[in-house]
Amino acid sequence: MHSRKFSKVRQFAAVLLLTLSAFGQQSAPAPQIPSSGFADLDQYRASRIAIFTDDFGQLVRYREANAALPPAGADRVVFFGDSITDRWHLGESFPGKAYVNRGIGGQTTPQMLIRFRQDVIDLHPKVVIILAGTNDIAGNTGPMRLEDIEANYSSMAELARAHEIKLIYSSVLPVHHYTPKSQDLFAQRSPQKILELNRWLKNYCAPESTSGLSNNCAYLDYFSAMADDKGEMKKDLADDGLHPNAAGYKIMAPLAEAAIEKALGAAKP
Repeated sequence: MHSRKFSKVRQFAAVLLLTLSAFGQQSAPAPQIPSSGFADLDQYRASRIAIFTDDFGQLVRYREANAALPPAGADRVVFFGDSITDRWHLGESFPGKAYVNRGIGGQTTPQMLIRFRQDVIDLHPKVVIILAGTNDIAGNTGPMRLEDIEANYSSMAELARAHEIKLIYSSVLPVHHYTPKSQDLFAQRSPQKILELNRWLKNYCAPESTSGLSNNCAYLDYFSAMADDKGEMKKDLADDGLHPNAAGYKIMAPLAEAAIEKALGAAKP
């Protein structure tokens, strides 16, 4: 009697183990990203799940290119940022200059902070010029408070200062909604938040910040040169309302060059 009961118990245990094993082998459901309220942004974020989970900072993007760079010269400058930097053909705008492009489309400041050592510090530039923040406002990697963006700005500035790299912080560019393709990009980026973030950056980079100390950075004001009388990007400077076209970069280049020359002059003993 006891033997039959024990046999049934063993049979039940075996069935239970097989059931649990089969359940464990089922593929997990795909992670769901909460809706942002913008269909295009939701689609973009869903397409980036693999990057967000496997290489959030996208360190692999420039790893080989960094290893192949020659030793840094006296005037190496790194342009660091998102797609606005990534799309900028520096060789055309600054021929013969030792300027290195380390922009990655779609990135936000937390992603840039992760790769700041690899793509800036380890390249030993004299100057880094950072253009960031528009994708944070849009929420490319999730909702971001202005305070969080500002904290990331501060962290990158402190890292640059610790490694004696002159820092130029670029204003967030204006956006417009004058063309059909610009509507969604404009809606995702609050003009008011752009103004507030630029105001904070300008104050942070002032010779004496609100703390009474110098943060050892310069403010590069692209915004004023590219905004129309409504505070939006001039229509002829960005076809999609956000990314500068050739005419937009033509305005940005001399402003960047002047800021770099000033920073390099300050870096010389």
